[in-house]
Amino acid sequence: MAKRAGMRGSEARGTGARARLHTLFPMVSEAYEAMALAVKDAGPLDARSVALVKVALSVGRGSWRGTHAHARKALEAGVAPAELRHLAAVALPTIGLAASLDALRWIEETIDEQGAEPPLR
Repeated sequence: MAKRAGMRGSEARGTGARARLHTLFPMVSEAYEAMALAVKDAGPLDARSVALVKVALSVGRGSWRGTHAHARKALEAGVAPAELRHLAAVALPTIGLAASLDALRWIEETIDEQGAEPPLR
């Protein structure tokens, strides 16, 4: 997946930890971005499938930050909120109830933050 049109390196990275990494270690950051692009383009998965895989990996790892970031990217790639919720449910037998409920909460937070649909109550 390429950078957004018209955006240069640091602009495409946004803010936060990734921007700090780029400031401290620009060559490492650029190599990481090149590797990430290469693996995305190396096989038959489309952007939507890659986004779902990354959310699932973040959920399985129990990564709050990763789940939020990749759920946001998945929504941007056209994944429906219901599909992200289903992913958390599918993880239940593998990661357990507590971890699955955490993942569902993180996904709901991201859906709410992105305004993808009205919050569930």
